[in-house]
Amino acid sequence: MLDFLPPNWLPALVVFLAVGMAVVSLAFLTESLREVRRRRDFRRQLEAVAGKDEVSDELLSTSVLRDRAADSRLDSVLTTLPQVQDLKVLLEQADLNWTPGTFITISVGLAAALSASAFILSQSLIPTLLAGLAGLSFPLFYVKRLKKRRIRRFEEQFPEAIDLLGRSIRAGHAFPTGLKVVAEESPEPMSTEFRQIFEEQKFGLPLEDSLLGMADRIDLVDVRIFVTAILIQREVGGNLAEILDKIAYTIRERFMLRRQIRVYTAQGRLTGYILAAMPILLGLAITALNPQYMAILFEEPTGKVLIAAAAVMQFLGFLTIRRIIDIEI
Repeated sequence: MLDFLPPNWLPALVVFLAVGMAVVSLAFLTESLREVRRRRDFRRQLEAVAGKDEVSDELLSTSVLRDRAADSRLDSVLTTLPQVQDLKVLLEQADLNWTPGTFITISVGLAAALSASAFILSQSLIPTLLAGLAGLSFPLFYVKRLKKRRIRRFEEQFPEAIDLLGRSIRAGHAFPTGLKVVAEESPEPMSTEFRQIFEEQKFGLPLEDSLLGMADRIDLVDVRIFVTAILIQREVGGNLAEILDKIAYTIRERFMLRRQIRVYTAQGRLTGYILAAMPILLGLAITALNPQYMAILFEEPTGKVLIAAAAVMQFLGFLTIRRIIDIEI
């Protein structure tokens, strides 16, 4: 039944699972110890200020305190690199409570697991290197995917949140109170972002810095428009509720235009997916039906070169189609 698989596929699978699970377990064990150390340090600090009876677990888990979690030695070394700061921002944008050290550990571990499995299967250097590069790239792709999905949800909820903020101001609430109303009434991830702004300014951080922090975390033009308008209004004055209404209207129009563009380019995206998946599915089907027929392609040196060339051209063609249909507004 599994005759079309390589004869040493089982050892390769065992090595992949063993190495991968060991590294991932180590990474999450480090995260658990970091969380325990963070809660212990903050409990000690809060007890010294407020007294033991007033410190609760809810206070220890607030987002403002969570951002100041104690770093491991690996993270302390990595923070000296400028690229690690960008990685830290990316993890925050994806709403992952990982440190850069944990991310790098998972990436290196996955690369090692895939490289070892590929070497056992192929006994060749090129597939081993390609498997290692794939292992290094997959966690980054996963984090960017989470970031994109979170920002898309935020973008859909943003006009409603601005309307709610404007209605709160019309009802007589102050701007910080309106932020709290949005944090309590909005779904995720909108509530998390506005709650962080409210908590930061409540703990003494200037409101301008809190708003600019949200603009850094949420990589959207709409958010930058919102933050810029709020900062200008605080400098020169004006009807804030009316400004918020106009911002919400502008964001809705831009969002509607992007949706129309996605409809117009849907055929191009579907074509790219089909063209990218068709050779792979066809090759798997032929391998399952006639393994001896496809074995020549994997055993002969010319066949291996053709497979590598086909994979590269498939990847470049997929990127080209994505580039054509990626219309910025």
